[in-house]
Amino acid sequence: MIRSIQLFRCIAVTALTTTASVGFAQSATPRPKFDAFDVATIKPIEHNPQGGRFITMQGTHRFIVKDYSLKLLIAAAYDLNPRAVSGGPDWVDSEHYDITAITPGEVRPSRDEQMAMLRKLLSDRFQLTFHREQKEFSLYELEAVKGGVKIKASAAPPDEPAALISTVYPQRIMLPARNTTMAEFTSLLQRAILDRPVVDKTGLSGRFDFDLEWAPDETQFGGEVPVASADAPSAPFFRAIQDQLGLRLRPAKGPIEALVVDKAEKPTAD
Repeated sequence: MIRSIQLFRCIAVTALTTTASVGFAQSATPRPKFDAFDVATIKPIEHNPQGGRFITMQGTHRFIVKDYSLKLLIAAAYDLNPRAVSGGPDWVDSEHYDITAITPGEVRPSRDEQMAMLRKLLSDRFQLTFHREQKEFSLYELEAVKGGVKIKASAAPPDEPAALISTVYPQRIMLPARNTTMAEFTSLLQRAILDRPVVDKTGLSGRFDFDLEWAPDETQFGGEVPVASADAPSAPFFRAIQDQLGLRLRPAKGPIEALVVDKAEKPTAD
């Protein structure tokens, strides 16, 4: 059985330009501010580790969240590893929700715009308030190995949406990445895959295409992905990322600006 987990498309947006006709300039259609979703439904659900967990856009206007706790929503909205989110009542980490929301305007929002609207939703519907603290964390530093990286520059058009989609198969996980920056890859690693924050130390700029395949263990995806057996055909994650991408994750310690929940309330039923 194949299922997807923590899917998140990073949507690039085509810039609108001003055109001229018969000597007169026409103003480009302005982008919406994307301050908030037009409408959003939040539904408490029974957590199902086998059912998949993701945030994605379906079409131009439909924003979907499946099986997220408030803690995981905060981590996604503020681009943090879940370990960097603390405080609040116990249910922040134990109760799970599905969200369906409609975005404003006539264009598809970028990932940053989606997360801005999600932050507004958390503030309005969960009455979320927090403060930030510098804390020392065990983390990973993503580096290029001395032998050289094995990823290739993307040939996709500049306005092509970037995609980082992991799919879980028996004994292995596949992650094809297209038109992706190292910042986007690092963000995915710390938000969704690994058990600690990740800092980009590769020094690589631009957008890349690559494919990564590995055998998962209990430290990944919050422990909700089946652990591969010892004789799995794919390599463990840390070896796979070095052999296949020419990158490595070096354990380190360092300060991270963590988020501490001061207040959160369960949303009223929609």
